[in-house]
Amino acid sequence: MSFPEEDLTCPVCCDIFTDPVLLPCSHSFCRGCLKHCWDTGIRECPVCRKKATKYNPTSNLALKNVCEAVVQVRRQSSVELEDKMNCILHGEKLKLFCLVDKQPICVVCQSSKLHKTHDCSPIQEALLDCKDELALSLKSLQEKLDSLRRINMASTNTLKYIKGQTLATQKMIKSQFEQLHQVLYHEESARLAAVKKEEEEKTAGMKEKIREISAEVTCLTETIALIQEQLKEDDMVLLKNFKDTQLRCKDIVLGSDNMSGLLIDVTKHLSNLKYRVWEKILDHVDYTPITLDPNTAHPCLILSDDLTSLHYSKQPNACPDNPERFHLSAEVVGMTALGSGSHHWVVETGSNHDWLLGVASMSVPRNTEISARPENGFWTLCFRDGGLRAMTSPPTLLTVSRTPKQVKVQLDYNKGTVSFFDVTDNTLIYTFTQSFTKPLFPYFYTQSSHPLRIIPERVLVTRLRQ
Repeated sequence: MSFPEEDLTCPVCCDIFTDPVLLPCSHSFCRGCLKHCWDTGIRECPVCRKKATKYNPTSNLALKNVCEAVVQVRRQSSVELEDKMNCILHGEKLKLFCLVDKQPICVVCQSSKLHKTHDCSPIQEALLDCKDELALSLKSLQEKLDSLRRINMASTNTLKYIKGQTLATQKMIKSQFEQLHQVLYHEESARLAAVKKEEEEKTAGMKEKIREISAEVTCLTETIALIQEQLKEDDMVLLKNFKDTQLRCKDIVLGSDNMSGLLIDVTKHLSNLKYRVWEKILDHVDYTPITLDPNTAHPCLILSDDLTSLHYSKQPNACPDNPERFHLSAEVVGMTALGSGSHHWVVETGSNHDWLLGVASMSVPRNTEISARPENGFWTLCFRDGGLRAMTSPPTLLTVSRTPKQVKVQLDYNKGTVSFFDVTDNTLIYTFTQSFTKPLFPYFYTQSSHPLRIIPERVLVTRLRQ
């Protein structure tokens, strides 16, 4: 149990009680302090001034035990402190600090083989130096802690963003598969309806044929019965009716017994069914040669759900500050790095009057704003302030008959060319020539609210002859 130190202090000497006594008024004093006060001739409590009835006050044994325990702890602490200040090997005061071993030593230690060649400094001087060094270490650690806390917060925010990305991506996947499901359902219904229609047509034809055959059977049956009756008649009657009977027999013409083409054309409905349905699906599917990478987009760029268009917004997105992202300029690159072969894509610029299109090296910095020039890893065409420029060093102002509304970017990596065409009449606008050594990304920049859109292409299916 611990007591506040003021409860263990004599009001007279202001120190820990020594042989405390208890007066009837409940105040305690050191026996010696109380005797000194009473030696003046007035026996009263030094605190409340009440008269004391006894000359020898009662000892306060409980308080005495507590005070002696406190004094004992103080003595022990003092001894331990003094031991800490002395060398454990020689018992001498630790007055020096070894700058090599980074520990306090005594004068005897300094003369020993262990520290004889080491530089030393006075303990107080070393204390200041060590405190300064620890203060620097503390500052460095605090900065690391602050950095870790920022990283932790960014990681937490990134985790939330990942969950949001997951939900949005799953929603888009479901939406696009629903569109495919609708196409398949429509195609399935149409093909089942075609089978049903053919069944109805073939069934109607067969029923008509059966009716014709039934009529012929009836006619033949009646003729046969007539002949059989004639054969039973008198000879003269048979001869008189012979001509009519014979003509009736000759007038009977049997229908065709050709059964060709009466069955369901199963081959027409089932032959290469999956392939033909796939061809139909292609009529509803667009192929975009490149798509945008949302993880590289500046926060002020808004990308479409299908990642094929972008526009600028003054309200930035709440997205992570990941290393792949462009941080200072409204830029974004395509998903796929292009490291060989020939590639092209068409961008609809429309009403956008502030854009850059082209390719950028994989190594371009994303956290600083630099000019989109070849020496910085950019090969781009720029439209700004009503002028079209090839971003050479310095930029080259281009003379064109009209502002292109659709621009085709064509990269031939192996030949080292990046060309731009006006899609309207396939007019060449400008060509960069460069020996590429690193993969390139399709590159886009805009600060306009009007979108830039990558034009989809039709998918062509070619069957190879064997």
